[in-house]
Amino acid sequence: MAADEYKIDVKPEVLLMEQVLGPLADGELRVPRFQRPFVWRPEQILDLFDSIERGYPIGSLLFWETSEELASLDRIGDLPVPEPSPGRAVAYVLDGHQRLSTLYATLRRPADARRTTAQKDWMWWPFRVLGTGAEEGPSRYRHWKQAEPPPPYYLPLRSVLRTRDFLAFARDLEERATPNMDIDRLINEAELVAQRIRQYKIAVVRLVGGELSDAVEVFSRVNSTGQAMRPAQMVSALTYREKGQQTLADRLDGMVEQIADTGFGEVSSDAVFRAVLAVTGEDNVQEARWDVLAKRVQHKLQQAVDDTEEALERAVEFLRSENVGVPLARLIPYDAQLMLLTTFFHHCPEPDRHQMEELARWFWVTSWSGHFAGANSTQIKQAIQQMRRFAHGAESVTPDEERARPFPDRFDLRSARVRAFIIWELQEFPERLTADGEKVNPVDILARGATSAYRHVVIKAGLAAASSPANRLIMPTRPRISLRNTLLQLPEHLRGAVLASHGIPEEAWAKLAQGDDEGFIAERRAALAERERNFMARFGLSADTAEGETDIDTE
Repeated sequence: MAADEYKIDVKPEVLLMEQVLGPLADGELRVPRFQRPFVWRPEQILDLFDSIERGYPIGSLLFWETSEELASLDRIGDLPVPEPSPGRAVAYVLDGHQRLSTLYATLRRPADARRTTAQKDWMWWPFRVLGTGAEEGPSRYRHWKQAEPPPPYYLPLRSVLRTRDFLAFARDLEERATPNMDIDRLINEAELVAQRIRQYKIAVVRLVGGELSDAVEVFSRVNSTGQAMRPAQMVSALTYREKGQQTLADRLDGMVEQIADTGFGEVSSDAVFRAVLAVTGEDNVQEARWDVLAKRVQHKLQQAVDDTEEALERAVEFLRSENVGVPLARLIPYDAQLMLLTTFFHHCPEPDRHQMEELARWFWVTSWSGHFAGANSTQIKQAIQQMRRFAHGAESVTPDEERARPFPDRFDLRSARVRAFIIWELQEFPERLTADGEKVNPVDILARGATSAYRHVVIKAGLAAASSPANRLIMPTRPRISLRNTLLQLPEHLRGAVLASHGIPEEAWAKLAQGDDEGFIAERRAALAERERNFMARFGLSADTAEGETDIDTE
């Protein structure tokens, strides 16, 4: 067979609204199951129609026409879609799921579709406000969230494509109109809106022929949102065949939700995906040829997902244990650490005491040293191999000759070094006291708002030291009372205990009381850094005494 026969033909075209929605209603245009679910907010639905009425472009859609049968969604938006007729050609939506779901579930909405005060119902009932009613708000498009019917000048968008339904709206308007309403003008405006929506031209790129791997490659390159298909989506698309079977993406989402339900929060789905690949025996989990990898792991993927689910639970249990003490998923310094721990617990579900202690040492050393900052595929590959060897009896897995990064100069949760500091600090000061001496759990407060939980003591423009972690506390105060004033007004009989519970030396408090803000921060920073270095020494790690620039880690 000639090589050209494998190539996809690319056919740009322009379609009217009904030419796009008709095939959806007939089951001949389908959304493959590897697409992410509908995630648009209600206001995005309104913005889409406002753009359409104004004639603004809404981005091109990408369809793939093929004889291959892909597992696809049985609902678009919240409306069911039929199976295609036997023998009819089928196209699949590769890009445009959110926009098409919005258009289909609103413009094709049945008159008897459920409409309640719940968002999952009213979000699919957008209205175009006609006449003077449009002056009541910033947008001509609204949702009606009340139980009673909307005003008569609210044009339901479900009626704009159907002549019979549009006439029913016009009759209802005439019956319910108040004396000050110009019915003819309102109906003319409604007809103009309907005409603009019906005649709106949508750019479509149709791919014809080729294999799924070709289509996925095109999608990953030309996605109109500017976001390439994630590796997990790619492998999910390339390995899913059987109807009724959960996709890899579904299973990954399920694992993330299961961990979140424990109160740990959402772990990285990318880390879980790469853990699945490592469990299958893959070493290159960073920059593989995803089409080649998908073919190689397809037949062992389901078992690997089951195994990963068990290993992931053990990895999270270890992270939350006293050996490490990570209270929340968002504080894990590097995604690679979660992936590697999951790999270890797959190969060694019941580690001995030495292995647990060595894993804790490995976690702290790699966190403080920035070991995985910008790690390339070769380094990750070597780390996976080392972790497997450790699971099967090697003495150590901790990298040699690492040195801790210095105490960070600013508080930024995008930094692994700062996240490691927070994990340590939560262990070092597990129970904080309020100004009244009441005990509060800092983890509970942190879980409700990561950055906002750590409040500034000193707020002063131009003071560089104000960005330091040493200028941050988790400490509730009374309404409209600053943290600084709360500290300065501590009752004398409680002051020592309150300050100690937050790691504030008496010397630092004295500087604050004297108005020496920079001195307060410097004293507390020195005290925290010394205590942190003492903790590091338990793992054979040393650090500079000087403060250093906070590195923003990206993975």
